[in-house]
Amino acid sequence: MGCGSGCGTGSLPGGCNNNGACGTTGACNKLTVFDWLGNMSMPAGQKPFDMVEVRFKNSRKEFFRNVNNLALNIGDTVAVEANSGHDIGTITLTGELVRLQMKKRGANFDSEEIKKVYRKAKQNDIDKWREAQSLEVSTMYRARTIALNLGLNMKLSDVEYQGDKSKAIFYYTAEARVDFRELIKVLAEEFRVRIEMRQIGARQEASRLGGIGSCGRELCCSSWLTDFRTVNTSAARYQQLSLNPLKLAGQCGKLKCCLNYELDSYMEALRDFPDMEGKKLLTKKGDAFLQKIDIFRRMMWFSYRNEPGVLIPLNVDSVHSILSDNAKGEMPEELIAVALKPEKAHVVEPLFENPVGQDSLTRFDKKGGGGRNKNRNRDGKRPQQKPQGNKPPQQKNRPEQKNPNQSQTNAQQKPKLTGNPQQNNNRNKRQGNKGQGQPRNNGNSNDKN
Repeated sequence: MGCGSGCGTGSLPGGCNNNGACGTTGACNKLTVFDWLGNMSMPAGQKPFDMVEVRFKNSRKEFFRNVNNLALNIGDTVAVEANSGHDIGTITLTGELVRLQMKKRGANFDSEEIKKVYRKAKQNDIDKWREAQSLEVSTMYRARTIALNLGLNMKLSDVEYQGDKSKAIFYYTAEARVDFRELIKVLAEEFRVRIEMRQIGARQEASRLGGIGSCGRELCCSSWLTDFRTVNTSAARYQQLSLNPLKLAGQCGKLKCCLNYELDSYMEALRDFPDMEGKKLLTKKGDAFLQKIDIFRRMMWFSYRNEPGVLIPLNVDSVHSILSDNAKGEMPEELIAVALKPEKAHVVEPLFENPVGQDSLTRFDKKGGGGRNKNRNRDGKRPQQKPQGNKPPQQKNRPEQKNPNQSQTNAQQKPKLTGNPQQNNNRNKRQGNKGQGQPRNNGNSNDKN
């Protein structure tokens, strides 16, 4: 996603190379909140809210108090208070929207635990912060080697250094409880910083590492999704999906978060369907059992016990009517199938002008093009050659079609020639006397006119 205008209104050059420290849009990270009150001025006599929201490494946000009344804007890099020392972060929200965000997260405005903003980050602070960030990848690889040598059943997924390079936070995932006391001692001696271990879940790990999903797009948890709701297999059942763990699981090994996206629409559409759990349609021909349903077409397919391969489509209203009749003790003769309307192909017209034909997949398949296939058409066959001059094209391996009437007429017009030239010449003379033209010279006669 490109940035809107010249980044770097704060102290850092923003843009995609800095994980979204853009002063205007801030749309390069997944934790962005649109400030829809940014272009509005405060009423006269009212002081702006003294809390700001600060983001650290695109993974966590915290609220800090602006005790010095600094003129802070979205995208500014600031030095904030930490448990020990100071940290460097980027402001993502200011003003009254911070109050709403704190209410949403249940944070207390007057709490004494809220830390404060020291100052806008200086160039020395930024240089030290970037130096600490450059050490994160090598530190993670070295820490993985140490954990493997200690025989710990854990996976280190990410490392985050504090802005003053005095503390390192190690994020890990583990299936069982891990005793990492010895690991902390070794890491502290190796890197000479304070060590903090934080256990995260599989989904949080996928959001930090990122990746490409089976849909071909970037993972939702690493691009825009911030809350991880519980996903059950019932969501797949309601949407008539196959309960295949390989297809329903995401990169994290858990059920895909996108299974909940359309679940509400399916639940609303299923309200009109009758509950066929343990039920069947009673007819005089036999009992019919439900085989499958089409939720959005409101169709249900039934089959008889003795005819399992024959599916009878019924709409939802017909099924409700038959069930009500069965409750009264009435049974229809048989199920009458409902005619299905053929689905019309929806043609989407392009919303752009196409003067050069760039949307056609066969735009380069032109007749008479260069290369080896210049004498071949789109089907890969050679075109038929045009006859030269008045010479008709030769047809190979095709027997000539004879017209019996025409052959009989030709037999009457053309005399039958024999091997004797004198007899042929006399026959031509007799035919010429009958008014059929000059005598025919077949080339075998020695007579000269």
